[in-house]
Amino acid sequence: MPDQETENNRDLLCIKDWLSKQPHLPHEVDEILLRRFLSSCGFSLERTKRTIDLFFTIRSNAPEIFFNRDPWAPEIRRVLEITDLIPLPRKTNENYKVFIFKLNNPDMDLFNFVDAVKTFFMLADTRLTEEDDIPAGEIPIFDSSNVSLKFIPKINLSVLRKYMLYTQEAIPIRLKQVHVINAPAYISKIHAICKPFLKTEVAKLIKFHEPNSDTLYKDIPQEILPEEYGGKAGKLENIKRYWIKRIEAKRDWFLTNDKRWAVDESLRPNSCQDDRADKVRDLPGSFRTLALD
Repeated sequence: MPDQETENNRDLLCIKDWLSKQPHLPHEVDEILLRRFLSSCGFSLERTKRTIDLFFTIRSNAPEIFFNRDPWAPEIRRVLEITDLIPLPRKTNENYKVFIFKLNNPDMDLFNFVDAVKTFFMLADTRLTEEDDIPAGEIPIFDSSNVSLKFIPKINLSVLRKYMLYTQEAIPIRLKQVHVINAPAYISKIHAICKPFLKTEVAKLIKFHEPNSDTLYKDIPQEILPEEYGGKAGKLENIKRYWIKRIEAKRDWFLTNDKRWAVDESLRPNSCQDDRADKVRDLPGSFRTLALD
């Protein structure tokens, strides 16, 4: 619709103008990313402004996740090998983008939670700044077939807290469903760790699927899944290697842009305070302080 496109472009210009006048925020931001913010915020200018500010604030307060992101660093290479972080080629009929996230190696000694989150967001940034086709929503599928109870001590609560706040309130996507497949009996213990950080509306989106069940297909068309999941999207490894190459090709961007996107808190106007940003501060204690039953 031409009128709608004109209005959307006008909103984009308003956001660009607003961003240029924020002394504490970065000004060199990819246009496609700004369009994603507008879309995910329902083209509400005020909501878009608050979300953009929180997006960069969280990133600046989480250097363990968003700084020193070299695709060729040994810790990143390990994550890329022992995990499958796969955006699927085809979307659902509702124009939802679907992902599969899986730990493909059950040896938990190889797994580092912070490195995995960092790599996860490298993939997200690659998509958010390069893909022009903005989906109507996003659906992650977490395959927990290789997750054991040894995963629990690996969790860094401070990073988990930042991950949860960032993905639920700052990243420009519209979460539509969350699926946990091949869920073992003890998945409730892992879920209990995440539950305090889950927004009520997000918690309602989560569905658990038992091993060897086909209940996932009620929500996700089977044909858009990789062959390993009974679909026609090609082999999982081929899709994975495609995205690894995309991340590798973006190396210069990661090494330079992370610093350019830093927030200068000394320049933040009093009118741009957000209580949610306080949640990204380090969380004292450990996972053992949580009730897991």
